[in-house]
Amino acid sequence: MTLAERIAGLIAREGPLGVDRFMDLCLNDPVGGYYATRPDLGPGGDFITAPLVSQMFGEVLGLWAVEVWTSLGRPGRFVLVEAGPGLGVMMTDALRAARVAPAFLAACDLWLVESSPPLRRRQAAALRSLAAPSWVDRLEDAPDDAPIILLANEFLDCLPIRQAVRTAMGWRERRIAAGPDGALVFVPGPAITPSAATPADAPLGTVAEWSDAVADFGSAVGRRIVSCGGAALFIDYGRDRPDYGDTLQAVRRHRKESPLASPGAADLTAHVDFPAFLSAAHAAGAAVSAIRGQGEFLADLGIGFRADALARAHPDQAPLIARQLARLTAADQMGNLFKVATVTAPGLAAPGFHLS
Repeated sequence: MTLAERIAGLIAREGPLGVDRFMDLCLNDPVGGYYATRPDLGPGGDFITAPLVSQMFGEVLGLWAVEVWTSLGRPGRFVLVEAGPGLGVMMTDALRAARVAPAFLAACDLWLVESSPPLRRRQAAALRSLAAPSWVDRLEDAPDDAPIILLANEFLDCLPIRQAVRTAMGWRERRIAAGPDGALVFVPGPAITPSAATPADAPLGTVAEWSDAVADFGSAVGRRIVSCGGAALFIDYGRDRPDYGDTLQAVRRHRKESPLASPGAADLTAHVDFPAFLSAAHAAGAAVSAIRGQGEFLADLGIGFRADALARAHPDQAPLIARQLARLTAADQMGNLFKVATVTAPGLAAPGFHLS
């Protein structure tokens, strides 16, 4: 039985599903979920992420981690965590760049937050020559007896969201039901107030989004940082201010399709509400940064100098390296759409950010 058929049966038994439960099933169901069973990343797969655009991305983040470790006083042991490591490419590039600081590598205890068995296998293969990572399903299960440096690229966008839609009867939580022909459709559910700031007179059809999972993860990161010390860096596409709109999307073979079209066969994501995430981390006692664009952040970390060095070393690849740099930093590509923010121990300024 396919995941779509099992979801249809679940709806028949229990009624329309919340968007968050549907999203979790589509991504994480152990039998038919996209990440649990058939993740397909890269140019020949369903989508491409920044680490797969160029080695430069992971390299500058590796040097960022070295700078944080130095700011922490060069502890003899620290926990390096990547949440949502994908194919393991970013951490591979980061650790290779970190060879400039052998003491950093000697002190590093590497943990990967990853629940997907096929991705764990890919990560192990990618990192085999550089490190012996350990895996956990949740950040809370990683060691908490040393300072932490956490990296997360395109992790928060996969956490389940909830949605509400403005109807003539007020705000209703958006649910997913089976239409007359059996196809999945969005329907209005029970009355709900998405937030105190949501206007009661918003135009009909307005969609509001929020994520309990994103807020919960922000709280978990904040608690860990306060307890152990350290810093966490988050890069994702999303919002730097509260806003409305339906951002739930499905991507398959580099093309967008309806999120309801093929459960488990496509990647489902939504734009990250960075203010809500950072607010949760701050409420847990951590310091949080301003929200920056990926392009200016990477430029401040020196990615342009790294591109020049690579072009000098490989002049035949200089045009390709220039295109890769533009893809990562240009305002009309990933530079503005992707946002960057940090969560740090109080008093610690992370590279690329000032204390707020």
